[in-house]
Amino acid sequence: MKDLRLSSATASRWEAQNKKEIGGEKARVEQLDRDAIRAARLIAERVAAPLSPAQKRRALREARYWELVGSGASNAAACRILGVSNMIGTRYRNQRAARPRVSRKPASGRYLCLRERLQMADLLRLGCSLRAIGRELGRHASTIKRELDRHRDSKGRYLPRVADHDARQQRRRPRERKLRASQRLRSLVQAKLASRWSPEQICGWLAQSFPAEPGLRLCPETIYQALLFHDDGGLRSDGKPRLRTGRKIRKHRWRTGPGHGPVVKNMTMISERPAVVEARTEAGHWEGDLIVGAGSVSAMVTLRERKTHYGIIINLPHGHTAALTNQAIITAFSDIPAHLKRTITWDQGVEMARHQELAAATGVRIFFAERSSPWQRGANENFNGLARQYFPKGTDLSIHSDDHVREVCGELNTRPRKSLGYLTPVANFHAERRVTTRVSE
Repeated sequence: MKDLRLSSATASRWEAQNKKEIGGEKARVEQLDRDAIRAARLIAERVAAPLSPAQKRRALREARYWELVGSGASNAAACRILGVSNMIGTRYRNQRAARPRVSRKPASGRYLCLRERLQMADLLRLGCSLRAIGRELGRHASTIKRELDRHRDSKGRYLPRVADHDARQQRRRPRERKLRASQRLRSLVQAKLASRWSPEQICGWLAQSFPAEPGLRLCPETIYQALLFHDDGGLRSDGKPRLRTGRKIRKHRWRTGPGHGPVVKNMTMISERPAVVEARTEAGHWEGDLIVGAGSVSAMVTLRERKTHYGIIINLPHGHTAALTNQAIITAFSDIPAHLKRTITWDQGVEMARHQELAAATGVRIFFAERSSPWQRGANENFNGLARQYFPKGTDLSIHSDDHVREVCGELNTRPRKSLGYLTPVANFHAERRVTTRVSE
């Protein structure tokens, strides 16, 4: 101050002004840093989600379509609401059916994502410290350090897209498919598929037959994916359907509307059925239905016992009137002991119009399921599906001889069932007959 010949007041004023300018410059630099960090975050989010506006609209439309279908809308109704053709909805369904089932769980957040890596690279160029980057990303500083140590190249550069690709590759668990790795396992599975066993039956049989060989264990989904998704799972693909249903893609179940009004009189509904039937602790409770041939001319009666899963098929080549249906059931039940024919649960088809006569002739109580409720007769519906692999829909059922029908019935009853511990229905049915006979003696 003496050299400049300034007074104390002037010197204090200049010093205060200098401090103010330094503080303003510091605040401006800090604001620029904050703006740069914010811009890095926005750019990283934009780059990590590279969907175009058109792609976003299509993704939103597909998500809305599945919401409508999930709420009960048909394919046509959902497409009409969205303003697209029915072919668009059909394409969505086929794409989903042909796609392997994968987990749709959201990301846990354990691993760094591409957006975080892009933002990290920008913050490094801005000269931010590891702790500052960690605070901005919501990560610990040691996480940032390990990421940089793993994925910096030989020149010390951090390339976010390369780092993200390398991290994904390191997390993969490539494993050879079991069916491709084991010739023995593949041969066993193909032999059982040729015998029209389901994937669940095959896997249960493998576990029961080879308990000491873990290499011969399979999940049913492995067989389904090898057959339906063409993912080189190891099974031969010779152009013929290997599933007994004949399907090449998975079938979606669509909600159907209600059927016609009741046509059977004096029905006793399933709600009045004894609780012991539902519990399946007592044999002798049956479920029945018809499978109908082409033009509804020919038909077959199918009966299945709920506890043992024993099934009966009777051909009706000349029609399925109430009188013919009654006669077929009376004949089938004629050689079955009384303790194994207690109740029958049927749907509300016109073939049961004379159900009171059937009950009087057989001594069996007859109950009726609600309309459009096939799950109330689930055992019989399952048996119908098994029978259809031998008697396909849309074919003339009258061409099958009684001997052939008995042969098919025997083959179905000697297949192992998962719900029976992979025992056969015929063995369980005969066991119930013998047990009750010994008790009565």
